[in-house]
Amino acid sequence: MSLFKVGKIVNTHGIRGEVRVIPITDFPEERFQVGEQLVVDGKTPTTVTIKTVRPHKQFILLSFEDMQDINLVEQFKGHDLLVDETEVAELDSEDEYYYHDIVGLEVIDQATQASLGKVSEIMELPANDVWVVKKKGADDLLLPNIKQVVLAVDLDAGKVFVNQLEEI
Repeated sequence: MSLFKVGKIVNTHGIRGEVRVIPITDFPEERFQVGEQLVVDGKTPTTVTIKTVRPHKQFILLSFEDMQDINLVEQFKGHDLLVDETEVAELDSEDEYYYHDIVGLEVIDQATQASLGKVSEIMELPANDVWVVKKKGADDLLLPNIKQVVLAVDLDAGKVFVNQLEEI
């Protein structure tokens, strides 16, 4: 069973067992609904069922069934919220990927067929996502996820083919 991160509990909120969650998903409305089950990561992962959901500033406030007391949820501060892979939504097109699909792929320069490294993380920026590529013995390479740079993604081969833009 694979679990995927969809949020992080950053603090408690009030005394009635609510937690502040930073969503780490493109589908927060679907992921955080009353009745949905999530797994709180930890030494012993805990499955919880969402009882209430409400937005609050840049957070989502959640409470869980049978945990309507701050003392019961305080232990979850700093822990990740995970969802089972069977709960992952289907994407709309073939050109869309989940972060966990991209991280770890080998990056190949289309022109030279040389390996540039592996995608280590994805940064969400206002204009577009930027892929951080770990290069052996060199500084990280930052690749914007735009059509002019990312030419093809081959998940089966574990590779992504890119066109490096010329430096100014």
